[in-house]
Amino acid sequence: MMALFDVMVKLICFAFTNGRHRRVPTQRQVPVLRGLHKHARKLHLQMLLGDEWRCILKEWLQAKRQVHLSSQSSYRGRRGRVRVSVHVLLALPGPSEEELIKTKQSFFEHNGGVILQQQMRADNGGGGFKIFSTEELEKATDNFAVDRVLGRGGHGIVYKGVLEDNTVVAIKRSKMMEAAETKEFAREMLILSQINHRNVVKLLGCCLEVEVPMLVYEYVSNGTLYHYIHGSSSKLKDLDSDKALDARLRIAAESAEALAYMHSSASTPILHGDVKTANILLDGSLTAKVSDFGASKLAPSDEAEIATLVQGSCGYLDPEYLMTCQLTDKSDVYSFGVVLLELLTGKKALYFDGPEEDRSLVFTVTMKIGRQDELLDEQVRKAMGPEALEEVTNLVARCVSMSGEERPTMKEVAERLEALRRYQRHPWGKAGSGHHGDPEEEE
Repeated sequence: MMALFDVMVKLICFAFTNGRHRRVPTQRQVPVLRGLHKHARKLHLQMLLGDEWRCILKEWLQAKRQVHLSSQSSYRGRRGRVRVSVHVLLALPGPSEEELIKTKQSFFEHNGGVILQQQMRADNGGGGFKIFSTEELEKATDNFAVDRVLGRGGHGIVYKGVLEDNTVVAIKRSKMMEAAETKEFAREMLILSQINHRNVVKLLGCCLEVEVPMLVYEYVSNGTLYHYIHGSSSKLKDLDSDKALDARLRIAAESAEALAYMHSSASTPILHGDVKTANILLDGSLTAKVSDFGASKLAPSDEAEIATLVQGSCGYLDPEYLMTCQLTDKSDVYSFGVVLLELLTGKKALYFDGPEEDRSLVFTVTMKIGRQDELLDEQVRKAMGPEALEEVTNLVARCVSMSGEERPTMKEVAERLEALRRYQRHPWGKAGSGHHGDPEEEE
């Protein structure tokens, strides 16, 4: 098939350029060109004359199978200037059903489908994890229609889908996968599917019949924490100060608890690798659910750290990870510290519209040591007492420490946030109460 593409590209380019030079079409060529014009259909592509179009044309032939090409040129002949308009409808036969089946089977095996099936059988069916066909997911998303797009990110596009049993799901089409990741994909998917935590988005299945596997997650209805904080119609603005602060602390505590579970309580420890507000979803009751394991890694069984290419999102990346390319549990702690800062300040992790020194939220907070309360969201300042403010400020500072050894574990972060939330609920924990207690005593 590739050879056929190459031949057709050369033939079309030759027809449009009449070889290597622009010459007046012969009397024999003109009727042929006029005949091609009558059969012009489908897509319209203005084709320039020259060799550089061969690569572009080849891509179109492979992707579209049917393409309408047109070109207009003028030639100086014996009887004056002649304008010639050329239109070509090129239609190539699509792959046969047998070829499609072979391609899907090849991708399935390459992506570890056979190994995954064996592991699922050994695990008594895989605990509800399902391997979907491409047809099932195409039908669920109306052939991946644009109006089904839930979000776009560095790792791919997420679509809303409805399965045959009317289950609403989120289907992620990833952009690429490293060869090393492909080898471990089957094992990682089965382990990730076994995560059963109320604050972690459930992985329901995958599709392996495509070049880059698609993942099927439970659907979470209320969007991302990023939009909850920074959106033009942020629901936080509609709450009074006390309720808004409680919502912020609860979402932070739930997210921290989910990451702590992944780090230490799952059957195999899992490092997320891309913790940010856009990867924390909110359901109908605004319960936090950590999502998007596109950069996640299974922690090794020994004490060695993971050496990998740097992944993640600017503004949230652990400085040590950037320097060493070694992802650790403390990398997630740093990223979560930035999330906590966003919740407390209402500011974005990166902000390009202001002065250069204020672009990084972490840098801005670091430069205002002792005056961090100036950066707090107005609702937080009104509701949080001085003791609670000091406690949460110290916690954030430890999370975003330049040294991973100085950062707390996610388990400690989750416990302190939950204790802080309980303390804040008491009358003496609120701003202006005059009480001088210790939030840690609420643990």
